[in-house]
Amino acid sequence: MTVELEEVREFLNTAAPFASLPRDTITDITKHMGMVYVRRGDTVIELGAENDNCYIIRSGAVDVLDSEGTLLDRRESGRSFGYSTLMGDGTSRYQMVAVEDSLLLTLPREAFVPVADEFEDFARFFSSQSKRMNAAAQNLRSDTNNDILRTQLGSFMITTPATVPSGAAIQEAAQMMQEKNVSSLLIVEAGELHGIVTDRDLRKKVVAVNLDVTLPVSDIMTSHPRTATSESQAFEAMIIMSELGIHHLPVVDDGKLTGIVSSPDIMRLLRNDPIYVTADLARKSDPAELREVFKSADDVAVRFIERGASPEEVSGLLTVAADSLARRLLTLGEEKFGPAPIPYSFVVVGSQGRRGMGLASDQDNCLVLSNDYDEAQHGTYFAELSEFVCRGLDEAGQILCPGDMMAMTPKWRMTQHQWIDTFREWITAPEPDNLLHAQTFFDFRCIHGDQELADEVHRAATEMAQPASRMHAHLATLAARREPPLGFFRGFVVDRGGEYANTLDVKKGGTAAIVQMARLFALSSGVSAVGTRQRLTQSAGQGAVSVKGAQDLVDAFDFLNVIALHQQAEQVRRGEAPTYHIDPNSLGKMDREHLRDAFQIIKSMQTALATKYPVRNI
Repeated sequence: MTVELEEVREFLNTAAPFASLPRDTITDITKHMGMVYVRRGDTVIELGAENDNCYIIRSGAVDVLDSEGTLLDRRESGRSFGYSTLMGDGTSRYQMVAVEDSLLLTLPREAFVPVADEFEDFARFFSSQSKRMNAAAQNLRSDTNNDILRTQLGSFMITTPATVPSGAAIQEAAQMMQEKNVSSLLIVEAGELHGIVTDRDLRKKVVAVNLDVTLPVSDIMTSHPRTATSESQAFEAMIIMSELGIHHLPVVDDGKLTGIVSSPDIMRLLRNDPIYVTADLARKSDPAELREVFKSADDVAVRFIERGASPEEVSGLLTVAADSLARRLLTLGEEKFGPAPIPYSFVVVGSQGRRGMGLASDQDNCLVLSNDYDEAQHGTYFAELSEFVCRGLDEAGQILCPGDMMAMTPKWRMTQHQWIDTFREWITAPEPDNLLHAQTFFDFRCIHGDQELADEVHRAATEMAQPASRMHAHLATLAARREPPLGFFRGFVVDRGGEYANTLDVKKGGTAAIVQMARLFALSSGVSAVGTRQRLTQSAGQGAVSVKGAQDLVDAFDFLNVIALHQQAEQVRRGEAPTYHIDPNSLGKMDREHLRDAFQIIKSMQTALATKYPVRNI
């Protein structure tokens, strides 16, 4: 056998369903296979065209589109397409377009059909894939407004995940994963989940270090993995997996394992939209490509806005894309400059830290460095890495922070101890500059690196802020100064001239005021949440804000965001820069009334702040 055929055979041994075939059969198949190279944008199979090949993607990616141009699936390395024509009348019901330069293996009909006839599992795999694709197309055509993101995990999770006891040998676990063609294995005792092992664990913890495969699988498992419940929504699972950088999420109900979902499972729900930009970003290295993929997040958000997705969901989608972009740049930076010499945490703050990004958010970020940091030894590395990441974000479309609150600015690269000391200074001496920084950096969330470094800083800051009544009074004053654009007799106050004549800013005296109040309520209540809605709900009834007051602010926050997002979606569609300036006369009568109500709620809560906290001159 030639080197090329041997390489193809070994590749097929890793690709479903070929991996389940006898080795001799795979060897015979490779003798009939060809290889083609297609460029990005090329159509491999036209809609309605005859096709006599099953294509296996060796490298690259191919999109599957229906007759209306709806994106049904994105196939990557190891996956196949074109097989439906070999098991039907030979005419393709789909269009297959390369979205990357791709190398494709071709298996002709005369070699494919005998294998399908002989091996029932092989035929069943492709038959079931065809049926699932057809069902997906029907669902997308019949209900383009279905609320995919709110789908509960129980409706699509795998209810019989592969499991082994903790005492099973590593080799036994690997063999089971191979036999069941799965990429993860749950470690279970008496129905209770103890851990998880993935194919990545086998590569990094076993193969790479030549670990003894007779050791128990518990030695390499991730103990107490993050879980969800069957009632959790796909949106929540997507956020969890993106934030933790994991691809499998066990489902546990009442303490018992009931299933598992993976990132491909969730992405399949979302194939009608390019929300899987996170997967695309993970494969891109060129700045132009990163920008193109990241820009598509705006289009994703617009589609979900038009479908009626909640503001929280839209902001979550935009935040997931921004987090993924930063992680990709950090990975590329570590490849360029080498592994980090000491542990560090890349932290996002401001709206991205709160998971509250809009269609026009800039970047706010910083570095938390290990206390082992030495400027002479490590300074150049982290300066170059930060510059690379922040400039890369800007090139991709997440513009530089006008206030320089970015990791590329030296003063926002500090050790863990320095960060805690800085927060202490902000809290005990709440001068104007300190307050400005505190407002941004209390929205503190790690997205890459050593999570515990950032968590310890945030815990310490939250604990120090809770009893700091002087800082609370200053924050209350700042929140009260963001007055809603509402005049006497509930009339709107609009700009009289300039670029935004006859409009009002729903952010300046609206959502921004609520964000400020939510932060104040959370800090004074010792709540560590960083999201605005979460801060309000978790602070409710704890002394800083009543349950009714918190709910009123949540309702006002959601309504104002809905109004802003719908306008921004229209602006993006027209090719305009999205803004928060709205002409109230462009709204319907009921929306104008609700807008007045939202501003009145904010005004009433600001009046209550002035009563509760002494007014400060800052």
